[in-house]
Amino acid sequence: MPQARYSIGIDLGTTNCVLAYAEISDNPQVSIAQIPQLSAANEVSASPLLPSFLYIPGERDFPPGSTALPWDAQPRYVTGKLAQRRGAEVSSRLVSSAKSWLSYSSVDRTSALLPWKALEGIPRISPVEASSEYLKHLRSAWDMEHPDAPLAEQQVLVTVPASFDAIARDLTHRAGEAAGFPELTLLEEPQAAFYAWLDRHPDWRSRVNEGDLILVIDIGGGTTDFTLVSVTGRDGQLDLERVAVGEHILLGGDNIDLALAHVVAAEITAKGTKLDAYQMQALWNNCRIAKEKLLDPENSSDEIPVTIPGRGSSLIGGTIRARLTRDHVEQVLEGFLPIVESTESPTGGRRAALQEMGLPYAADAAITRHLGRFLRQQATASNTVRRGPSGLASPTHILFNGGVLHAPFVRERLRETMDLWLAQEGFAPVRVLDGEDLMQAVARGAAYYGVARAGKGVRIRGGIARSYYVGVETAMPAVPGFRAPVKALAVARFGMEEGSSAPVPGREFGLVVGEPAEFRFFCSASRKADAPGEIIEDIGDELQELSPVEVRLTADGVSSGMVPVSFETTITETGVLQLWCVARDGRRWKLEFNVRETI
Repeated sequence: MPQARYSIGIDLGTTNCVLAYAEISDNPQVSIAQIPQLSAANEVSASPLLPSFLYIPGERDFPPGSTALPWDAQPRYVTGKLAQRRGAEVSSRLVSSAKSWLSYSSVDRTSALLPWKALEGIPRISPVEASSEYLKHLRSAWDMEHPDAPLAEQQVLVTVPASFDAIARDLTHRAGEAAGFPELTLLEEPQAAFYAWLDRHPDWRSRVNEGDLILVIDIGGGTTDFTLVSVTGRDGQLDLERVAVGEHILLGGDNIDLALAHVVAAEITAKGTKLDAYQMQALWNNCRIAKEKLLDPENSSDEIPVTIPGRGSSLIGGTIRARLTRDHVEQVLEGFLPIVESTESPTGGRRAALQEMGLPYAADAAITRHLGRFLRQQATASNTVRRGPSGLASPTHILFNGGVLHAPFVRERLRETMDLWLAQEGFAPVRVLDGEDLMQAVARGAAYYGVARAGKGVRIRGGIARSYYVGVETAMPAVPGFRAPVKALAVARFGMEEGSSAPVPGREFGLVVGEPAEFRFFCSASRKADAPGEIIEDIGDELQELSPVEVRLTADGVSSGMVPVSFETTITETGVLQLWCVARDGRRWKLEFNVRETI
């Protein structure tokens, strides 16, 4: 593969996708790509945002040839602005929130299940395929503008929520491979947002001090993410270390849009018109569009018209007209951002025994309660975390990211709540880190990170907080009623940097293939000096056993038995430990699990 000329950052968002790029050089300049897309039938225009919506057209939806793109005369699907607009009218053909479905472990994320409530006879696709379609569109748009530097030959970084599980990350990789990306690196969205701030502020060392704690709040279309970054000192220089990552919270713009739809529906019902399920879906989609316009900093209007298709044959004459106002938005946001005590935990709520299948949105919509729980549970994540007398992790700074934060009310309420908690802990008010585009920061930061990996920028350290081990069964004759003892082989030392790899030196071990096998893993927060390859003969209290990994590994030409292997360890940028089993002939098997703090 030719040496990459560009670092390309892609925000594969729930609501919008963004592509940023920078030449890998000593003086990189991050730019945002303009993405050609259909804005109407027979009309292609470029925009920095590609709405993450896919429309599955019927035979009579569009005139022949009217959905042609510069690189595809007959696209199978419509992606972007036109998909979002058309889907607001015909919601049963619209694929949305594919990224949220990627994180839903209770469904087969590779099966054709979107649109979720499609009418009978409408084709469906999987969340992986939908994500791949967005990436294909971005790749095609880039290749058209840069024929001398095709995207497949560049360094590509795709962002994911900090709380994505290993399967969701793997499925994102699969979507990239299907889109024609032979290699891509995943990066957490809050961390990418912070990299964007670093890119815009080369003087960052004069803006923060050793001991400071930075809270990144990312409220996107589908999820809310919290991350803590500590400012530490090393050899007289300031360093940055990501010390805590929050749990997966399916709570964001989608929830707000639905709440707005219910407010508008109540006004329509009060006038004597009742909406059915498909009209409510259309209203939900239209409220999403109207909300984005109201929150756009360049918009001065206090209301946006909303239309809902009528029922029956007279669709035009039966169209229902309503409006979404700025007051509606602030009224709804109030419910998502109540001022609460830091000790208040999110409520689970009593759940019905039978529920309709769908995305597992957070039971408690109060973002501030989730934030309080995060700061209390993550307070012991690292010795570099500033804590108050009650144990609350107490940030000195906040960095906001995500389209929902365009609303001044949201930023002010979060700051107000944080200041209340800090005052109770005896600390000064929090300071807001300004200066980045809330919609484009994640893609910008990913592109900057790619340059930083090449040694051209500042990197945030995020070494693992424990040492990790894999269990190795002792070779001994079978004894009735007695299991062979297990030793612990060190595979990753405390502080190993994420994004790095290392071989595990020492002798070979026998890998069981062709039959179900259980891999046992251990970790230790106290044994920080165990180098990879060391054997711990006696697994005592210092080692904590993790959930085992049960797999069935296969090998060509081997029905079952042992294959001699050595080990290699990789810690990915998203906090996954990959233990590679490497045979003498080069065959490789991968085991992985998350090494981040688990809530």
